[in-house]
Amino acid sequence: MLAVDWGTTSLRGAWLDDRGQALEERAFPRGILSVAPGEFPSVFQTCFGDWMQRPGAWCLMSGMVGSKQGWLEAPYCACPAGFAEVAATLSWVEPARIAIVSGLCCENDGIPDVMRGEETQIFGALQLLGRQEALVVLPGTHSKWVRVQAGRIQSFATFMTGEFFALLRQHSILSRTLPASDGDFDSDAFDQGVTHALRSNSLLHTAFSARTLSLFDRLPVAALPSYLSGLVIGEELRAQTLQRTTEVVIIGSASLTQRYQQALALQHIPAQCVGAEATWAGLWAIAQTLSPNLLK
Repeated sequence: MLAVDWGTTSLRGAWLDDRGQALEERAFPRGILSVAPGEFPSVFQTCFGDWMQRPGAWCLMSGMVGSKQGWLEAPYCACPAGFAEVAATLSWVEPARIAIVSGLCCENDGIPDVMRGEETQIFGALQLLGRQEALVVLPGTHSKWVRVQAGRIQSFATFMTGEFFALLRQHSILSRTLPASDGDFDSDAFDQGVTHALRSNSLLHTAFSARTLSLFDRLPVAALPSYLSGLVIGEELRAQTLQRTTEVVIIGSASLTQRYQQALALQHIPAQCVGAEATWAGLWAIAQTLSPNLLK
């Protein structure tokens, strides 16, 4: 089976054996934003055509490839949802050959929320950790906080943390104070930002401190990106209702999971981290719910 994670800015694929283990992996800078309408089949063929020529090969994809801007718009599956519900709503690009995993939707106080791709990572992480219950966070441009019970995603909430960091970093008055590049991660400055955010009432107030601390030489310019990162992540954590007895599962890249684990530790909240392998495990788990007849 070919497992594909096709996101907004990147395209990853893995060839899985009959136990779901990745034998080969490939990555390309061909996210959906770089693919013109009608060109998805040719990009897919260029990147994975040789794998798809193997006997009995079929493909399961997740991510923004199933959005309105993707290859084929896959419907959202309403929460609560588990493996079975998601597998039942796959969208087939080519019958018995190429399918896209549906995204999830839920309602928070009458307002809809959505995800595409994260549901697959969550299912994979649960498989890898052997868990049926979890509070999960998936850091990123749009971070997701997800509650899982009995192996099913019950609800989730989106926080535009990464996007707000980029906006403040590049398009606010802070951009004139911060250095041109982020440079090395400054752990102490990050902790200072997280702590300040947790003690305050609003990012609208705390964000300006990234300018004033520099103006009064209380924080080196090189440390400001790490401090600002701590502010926005701390703001995200401040919005959560977290207990010290609650272990959080963090799914994402090593650099982001490390920051969230460090920020949670300031609140004495334990965390487990799972990396990119969660996507392959999730796609494989969804695939195991399918009837063999669908692939004949």
